[in-house]
Amino acid sequence: MSTPFYVSPQQAMADRAEYARKGIARGRSVVVLQYTDGVVFVAENPSRALHKVSEIYDRIAFAAVGKYNEFENLRIGGVRYADLRGYTYHREDVTARGLANVYAQTLGTIFSSAAEKPYEVELIVAEVGNAAEDDQIYRLPHDGSIVDEHGSVAVGGNADQISTYLDQRHRDGMTLGEALKLAVDSLSRDNNGGERTLTAEQLEVATLDRTRPQQRKFKRILGRQLSRLLDENGAAPAGGPSDSDESSGDAAEASDKGAADKGGSGKGPDATDDKGSSGTKD
Repeated sequence: MSTPFYVSPQQAMADRAEYARKGIARGRSVVVLQYTDGVVFVAENPSRALHKVSEIYDRIAFAAVGKYNEFENLRIGGVRYADLRGYTYHREDVTARGLANVYAQTLGTIFSSAAEKPYEVELIVAEVGNAAEDDQIYRLPHDGSIVDEHGSVAVGGNADQISTYLDQRHRDGMTLGEALKLAVDSLSRDNNGGERTLTAEQLEVATLDRTRPQQRKFKRILGRQLSRLLDENGAAPAGGPSDSDESSGDAAEASDKGAADKGGSGKGPDATDDKGSSGTKD
């Protein structure tokens, strides 16, 4: 009987981490920024059926990059966790910190298990508070660790370069338009230092707006509203659908939330990676 090939645990874990990082890096980036009235999510995503940014609960939203089927399963699990906890205890007991801990346990268990491959995903969980200092943003890499972020964060694609750009330019008290312009400018930069032009059709934008009178603070920014914000701040030429405005964004939130409660995939991310392979990376 032959002796099995030996690989040290350190090398095995390093190989798994490298595998996951390469998969995540093939996806288009997502940027999350704090602004004066809440938190804005901006993703490069031309799809209108598959979302990278989604609502989890009243004040909590979720963004992800990587393999669609993997982080869509995590998103649905997060919605079910939040609904069950809010129903069993109280709606205020559902927090981004608690959700991040659940995701960290799941990702950590999968990453350390030799029986299956690691998830090729990186997540952001954000919660808007009553004031800017109460906002919470957590980044969860593929290995299940939790990073408490402040101000701005980027995941996927050339996240390191984008994060450096954001750290140098983001400031407290930015308006939504200023934060959106900064996010689009950062996403427009490629690895070679050049710049691309991103239009409204190529962007997915959503906010957690603390000033909304509704209990649910999540809102998608679509169509004419997004075009107006981009034009006013000189971010990019926009040409979103003329019939998509703020009310259609609210309708999209409701339909997405309903699909998640039923275990469907009413909102999910871009199903193609930057190299054009289908159905894998977001």
